Amino acid sequence: MLETSARLLALLSLLQARRDWPGRTLADRLEVSPRTVRRDVDRLRELGYPVQATRGPDGGYRLDAGSELPPLLFDDDQAVAVAVALQTATMSIQGVEEAALRALATVRQVMPARLRHRVDALQVTRIVKNTWREGDIDAEHLLAIGTAVRAREVLRFDYEGRRELAEGPDESRPPRRTEPHHLVTWGGRWYLVGWDLDRKDWRTYRVDRMTPRTPNGPRFAPRELPAPDINEFIAERFERHDPLPCRGTAILRAPAAAMNEWMRGQGLVEDIAQDRCRVTAGSWSWTGLASWFGMFGVDFELVGPPELLEAASELAARFARASNPV
Repeated sequence: MLETSARLLALLSLLQARRDWPGRTLADRLEVSPRTVRRDVDRLRELGYPVQATRGPDGGYRLDAGSELPPLLFDDDQAVAVAVALQTATMSIQGVEEAALRALATVRQVMPARLRHRVDALQVTRIVKNTWREGDIDAEHLLAIGTAVRAREVLRFDYEGRRELAEGPDESRPPRRTEPHHLVTWGGRWYLVGWDLDRKDWRTYRVDRMTPRTPNGPRFAPRELPAPDINEFIAERFERHDPLPCRGTAILRAPAAAMNEWMRGQGLVEDIAQDRCRVTAGSWSWTGLASWFGMFGVDFELVGPPELLEAASELAARFARASNPV
């Protein structure tokens, strides 16, 4: 049997792993009696963890959200992911730099040496100006927009679009009004997808050009997108003005987050599974597109269209001849 402190940590880790746990299952996992589990749950409550008892044939426990943030437990991969996310959080969202760095220092301090080495191996440098992102995001603005999306409340905001930039500042200009539906990222930028109440049409707004006004408007019923899902809607909106004549899709054996980091907005990346993503991109030629899909050093499967598959076959034959010259 584990000692009390080790058993409490094991119990907390189990409660964080899934929403509901039958009491008997927890007792079996910890190799203790249900009575011991009840005592350990009481100890966690005394430490500030909001563990709730659940009703049912077996009875059980659930770790709910509380009024304060108690200490959390992460496995190795989760700890590294949190540390990397904290490093990159300062790259496009203003107002979180100091908090993110303090949180990173806190996480790193309690990491075992093997994990600190993994995190320290990835040092991310913030570049203020680059070719693939314009404009930083204010954290408070992003939170206000995300809150409106979640609450399904009409969002009022000032916007520095092309027309506003051309006409110059005008304090008498009325705010935009939209029904916010989705916050998305594309090409390294944040966008809001919403139904513009004045233009009676779907619009996409760059978040770095938005300044929300308070209070929000009334609640609204969600509208149906003019596309099967938000991914296809965004792809169609941005590719409408894309001059590249050849567009194709492939399944890559890599996480979506990693592909987004490599591509810098050159393609649409959709998450499929933990180790796979669907990528749609364009090029001036089909062979160029086939070559591009192969440059990331991971296995991949070409989806289509047929022209892309034919170009890949021609390219494979060309490489075979190049590697085995007569």
